[in-house]
Amino acid sequence: MANGQERARENLVAFQRWAATQTDDDFKQIVFRGQLNRGEVAKAIGIGKSALRQNPAIKSALEHLETDLREKGVLPPLTESAKQQRSEPKPYDASAKQRSLESKRLSVLEQENIELKARVATLEAKLKRYGELSEVLTEFGVAP
Repeated sequence: MANGQERARENLVAFQRWAATQTDDDFKQIVFRGQLNRGEVAKAIGIGKSALRQNPAIKSALEHLETDLREKGVLPPLTESAKQQRSEPKPYDASAKQRSLESKRLSVLEQENIELKARVATLEAKLKRYGELSEVLTEFGVAP
């Protein structure tokens, strides 16, 4: 059984072999959001997507491949914001989960509020109708 380092080297060789056999048109078929679709690349090579992210050699080779493809015009050029996002780590937002939960709760409460308003309107219409019926019965001397 191969250890982690051997497996990483095998994956790198598999990536390099795959990249060498692809044409520009093949790469164009798997472009997603301005870069190569990681899932499709991993499937074609026969490795997990995690290897593309976690194996530094494959990650570097993939970035180099994408840079070459951008120079050839196969991939669109990176925007300034994309370049900046690549160089800076994404800031952690501790309150994101809380905001998400509050947003879901707000949505549920708004839906419930709409349903209750509709129910109140229906009941008020019924009450008005029965109020008129009660007045008619009182006029005829039949006390409810």
